[in-house]
Amino acid sequence: MPQPGASPVLPYPSTIALSSRTLNHLADRIRSHRNQRRSRWRRLNPGRQALLALAHLRNGDTYTRLAAGFEIGVSTAWRYVREAIALLAAAADDLATAMGRIRRLAYVTWTAR
Repeated sequence: MPQPGASPVLPYPSTIALSSRTLNHLADRIRSHRNQRRSRWRRLNPGRQALLALAHLRNGDTYTRLAAGFEIGVSTAWRYVREAIALLAAAADDLATAMGRIRRLAYVTWTAR
């Protein structure tokens, strides 16, 4: 029972500097993954799961803090973050492709001087 005069738990009181495009991209990947697996009901919708994962990745929030802020269990927060990271990793370029892209961008930037 809360102590008299104690402040209530605030629902995820952190800010995250990221674009809505980033959030939507991850939410779309999560939604597709759930549809592909024919996943049953989940505590958080894909957008909230994406926000949870990005809060962890961007701000380094602990699973305990995330769980309290999103009103889920700590193990659920951990699973949701791990699932989102796996989806992002699966979509990432391999090293050779990434280095080729960096080379092209560096060349374009260098020649534009």
